[in-house]
Amino acid sequence: MAERKDQVTMKGKPLTLISDEVKVGDAMPDFEVIANDLSVVKSSSLHGKVCIITSVPSLDTGVCDTMTRRFNAEAGSLGAGVAVLTVSMDLPFAQKRWCGAAGIENVQALSDHRDAAFGKAFGVLIKELRLLARAVFVLDKHGVIQYVEIVKELTNEPNYEAALTAAKELL
Repeated sequence: MAERKDQVTMKGKPLTLISDEVKVGDAMPDFEVIANDLSVVKSSSLHGKVCIITSVPSLDTGVCDTMTRRFNAEAGSLGAGVAVLTVSMDLPFAQKRWCGAAGIENVQALSDHRDAAFGKAFGVLIKELRLLARAVFVLDKHGVIQYVEIVKELTNEPNYEAALTAAKELL
């Protein structure tokens, strides 16, 4: 499996991402993640909607909390044609607790803890930490990647406006 060194940092320390990088124009890779009710969510179920998929190291950290709350607030105005997902390595139980406490209703939190299938498929699995890098992917209704941002420094937030603009242009 490919390793991409120095793609992201945590407080300036270089980290390695496992697997190949996805690019604009690529078809959405296949993956399975776990929903908060322990059901399996397959990538194939996402076709037919514009999707904003974010990955975060852990919902229980400050920047991940801020990022997910921001996308939750924005998702309400995007309409039913857009699905907003946040994937982390957090256990489904922890995600459910966090979403309830944070009032998250417009973002579906999904867990990649079992197989790191999403992290490997999208090239955001951090080798040293077995966590996901902070990233945003926007996919069109046909499952083609139209926007990619892998945030270089894990303690930084993504470019919300660019991701949201990319999603709105696909509606």
